[in-house]
This record gives sequence, structure tokens and C-alpha cells, in this order.
Amino acid sequence: MWHQQEIRLSALPRGFHLITERVVEALPALTRCRVGLLHLQLMHTSASLTLNENADPDVRHDLDAFLRRLVPGDLPYFRHTLEGPDDMPAHVIASLLGTQLTLAVRDGRLALGTWQGLWLGEHRDHGGPRRLVATLSGEG
Repeated sequence: MWHQQEIRLSALPRGFHLITERVVEALPALTRCRVGLLHLQLMHTSASLTLNENADPDVRHDLDAFLRRLVPGDLPYFRHTLEGPDDMPAHVIASLLGTQLTLAVRDGRLALGTWQGLWLGEHRDHGGPRRLVATLSGEG
């Protein structure tokens, strides 16, 4: 089976957001897949996708704090500044973390570890709505 669709996420504040449930709810075809893969591609260059801790929100806070320190918005050598001081740092972080994930599917569910969840990293102060292309392939 092959299934592809776009998932739209409403605008979120800067930081990391657990989106596992939103993705699963948006993909009813997932329940028909016995074994397969779900590929998620974020259609933006200033946000990211990652798989990490799903229980303690302090992990999301701490990663955001670390990345803001690692890639501050006031680096004097950034030349791409027309879209604001948060734009180029957002591109750097999105490149470091990535904008795609491929996840195993087993018995109609994402095959995630006990403490794993999907995160959207919003790296702009006002990034706006985000779009994901979800491609599901596998056996029904």
C-alpha cells in the first residue's frame, strides 16, 4: 500500500512541540498498515523534525535553550538578515537537526520506544503554520 497526504500544523511559538498525536490523528491510513514505513518531510527550512523524549517537557525546554546558545541570533558574520535576526539561526538549526524522519510502522501504529515522541522544532519567533508531507508505504 502507498498513501501520501499533507498534514497542516497551526502556528506554534518558538521552541519544541510534541506532535505525535497530531500526526497519528491526521493519518487514518496508518491503522490499515500491518508493517511499513512512514516518512515525514517538513516543507520548511526554518523548522525541524526530531524524535526524542515524550514525557518530560523540560527536555524540550533544555534542548531549545542549548540551541539558542549554540546558534544565537546576533552573530555578526550572518549575511542573510533580510527576514529578521531569527531567520538565519533558524536555518542553521534546521540543517543541524533535519527536516525529515522515517519511522517504522507495526500493527497500525508507529513503532516508537516507550519514551519517544515526534517533535516539531519551531526556530522562528513567528514562523507561521507548518506543512508536513506524510508518505506511508507497507503491507495492509
